[in-house]
Amino acid sequence: MDNVSFKDLENKLANYIHNPTDLKRIKEAYLFADEKHKNQMRKSGDPYITHPLHVAIILAELHVGPDTIIAGLLHDVVEDTDVILAEIKDKFGEDVAGMVDGVTKLTKMKFSSLEQKQAENHQKMLLAMGKDIRVIVVKLADRLHNIRTIDAQSPEKRERICKETLEIYAPLAHRLGMFKIKAELEDRSLRYTDPLMFKKIEEDISSTNSARLENIDHIIIEIKKYLEDEKVDDFYIKGRVKNIYSIYKKMINQHKEFEDIYDVLAIRIIVDTIDNCYRVLGLIHAKYTPVPKRFKDYIAVPKPNMYQSLHTTVISGNGLTFEVQIRTKEMDEVAELGIAAHWAYKENVTYSKEKEQFEIAQKLKWYADLLQFNEEDKDETDPKTFVDSIRKDILTTSVYVYTPTGDVIDLPKGATPLDLAYKIHTELGNTMIGALVNKRIVPIDYELQNGDIVSIRTNKNSQGPTSSWLKIAKTTHARHKIKTFLNKQNKDILIESGKRELDEEFQNQKIYNYDIKEDFVIKNFSKNNINTLDDLYMDIGKGILSEKTVVAKYLGEQKKNREEIIQASIAKFNKNQKQISDTGVIVDGLSNPQIKLGVCCNPIPGDQIVGYITKGSGIVVHHKDCKNLTNLQNERLINLTWANNISRKYPVLLKIVATDRNGLLADVMDTLSSNNINISSLNVKTNNNFEAIMKIKIMVLNTLELDKIIANLRKVPSIIEIRREGL
Repeated sequence: MDNVSFKDLENKLANYIHNPTDLKRIKEAYLFADEKHKNQMRKSGDPYITHPLHVAIILAELHVGPDTIIAGLLHDVVEDTDVILAEIKDKFGEDVAGMVDGVTKLTKMKFSSLEQKQAENHQKMLLAMGKDIRVIVVKLADRLHNIRTIDAQSPEKRERICKETLEIYAPLAHRLGMFKIKAELEDRSLRYTDPLMFKKIEEDISSTNSARLENIDHIIIEIKKYLEDEKVDDFYIKGRVKNIYSIYKKMINQHKEFEDIYDVLAIRIIVDTIDNCYRVLGLIHAKYTPVPKRFKDYIAVPKPNMYQSLHTTVISGNGLTFEVQIRTKEMDEVAELGIAAHWAYKENVTYSKEKEQFEIAQKLKWYADLLQFNEEDKDETDPKTFVDSIRKDILTTSVYVYTPTGDVIDLPKGATPLDLAYKIHTELGNTMIGALVNKRIVPIDYELQNGDIVSIRTNKNSQGPTSSWLKIAKTTHARHKIKTFLNKQNKDILIESGKRELDEEFQNQKIYNYDIKEDFVIKNFSKNNINTLDDLYMDIGKGILSEKTVVAKYLGEQKKNREEIIQASIAKFNKNQKQISDTGVIVDGLSNPQIKLGVCCNPIPGDQIVGYITKGSGIVVHHKDCKNLTNLQNERLINLTWANNISRKYPVLLKIVATDRNGLLADVMDTLSSNNINISSLNVKTNNNFEAIMKIKIMVLNTLELDKIIANLRKVPSIIEIRREGL
């Protein structure tokens, strides 16, 4: 039986909390939890109160504040008893209630699957963490005690909980710099997820430890005397054994045998100043032979979890290879306790939750990323994608690159400049056209390496992401943003397609002047979840709704009979036909206007157009966004429209920018040919950035056909940008 008592917690609190009011509140919280969990038992057979009591003791070992201790004692009362959150708020304050809510499981919600339930629970935890980082500290303490007592669970549940711990909770502890908790979570979980490997490594450590420890003890004595002789003051040395899971990861990921891992045992030298860190490093390298490429300076460039230390691997005179870590006392405390060391409770110091959050976000770059991710994506991402993105993009980063201004950005292994662009800002990703790494042009699928200096090249006129980018992006966040862009783009194309299909059906029915309004849509199609004109056009474009059905509904609502509607439409159509020139443009009030299309912008059916009345040369048709319109007299501009059912084709000049490569032009020509597009002219040149600049004039029916061909061209590898000239 677990004999833990409130006295054990009081003994821990006595080390740093002395305020009688705070101690009284903590005891009241314990008595409240004890009363509410009365008669409840854990699967181990222990009274349930032992669990929140252990959680509070773990938190007290981290020297957290009174409110956090209280939240640890109460974290299960809302889930497992009849207590409601409002009662917690009334008795212990809003701060405590917010933390309790953040760690309360979602057992009352209905889920379609266990996987969804886990995703929902993790999403809530991460969102709550974005509001108050203390939530995750309480949650980690909760998980640590559950892992310590996991033997009481069934084998299936043990494996699931341990796997979840390795995927979510241990990485969170690591990112918070809480090494001691991280190492215990990992080792206890590995015992059940891979018991054979756990036992093998445990035996390997045990069988070689005595010999290694003897060597390490000898080295420690040797280094101590050496540093004293060199007049290094105020230092101490300790040895450490690498945790089993860390050894396991190296063996698996690097395909190494146990004997090939140098840093199973390491020496840690703690000094008083940063200057002495570097001085001691120089002395160690002078006495022992450094192993090439094994030196890491985490003081100059701290890890995202605030970890700072110098690491080097050296070889002694008798051939022993070992790792040396050199850091200050403060760095060592942060390495052990992580973020908890930053806001270890100090009496008589006022620290608001908001100030803590701000300071932590300043110190933990990844936490600032989490806050941004929560704000941008929490409402538009399903829980599983949200959690996957946090886990893969934020919790498992291992590549550190620099922006041109010197900011350090951390990304997962295998990440590309595309991932970096989207991590910095969505718009930066959407307008990206290339990247410079260490001042050299690289493709957007280049795999970023530690220490790369990366500059993202953008163009505000860029066509945006293509479907091929989904294969390049490695982070869930980047892929989500690309999909969002493509879905919106596809939506616009579907709406335009639906409009044209409906218009063609009306014309097939000889209806040339119809007017569909939103109330017509709601009245006839709201039962199909179609409530706007865009919804109507999109469902037609998708093929979900037949345009014939819409026309039939429209005709059925008209007061006049169908024959009268048709006759009126034909009359209007015939009148309009007299006003159409061979360009396909209609000018109201003119039967045979002299019209020509502007060669500066090459307008085509589907474009919004205006006419410019020239002196003696008739009307010149321009795209409404034509660059030349700014130089023309506004009083000479008139509104124009396109006729229906135009069968002729129109010229369009496209400018294509691409990374130059063999076969590029052939791929572009094949794409145009396979889409039955005729080419009027072609010009290709290469600039100083090794980019191919193509200007291609093609013949198309309308903007719909142009959009489709541009979409297909953008699938050609290496193409950076496609745009119409003159706009």
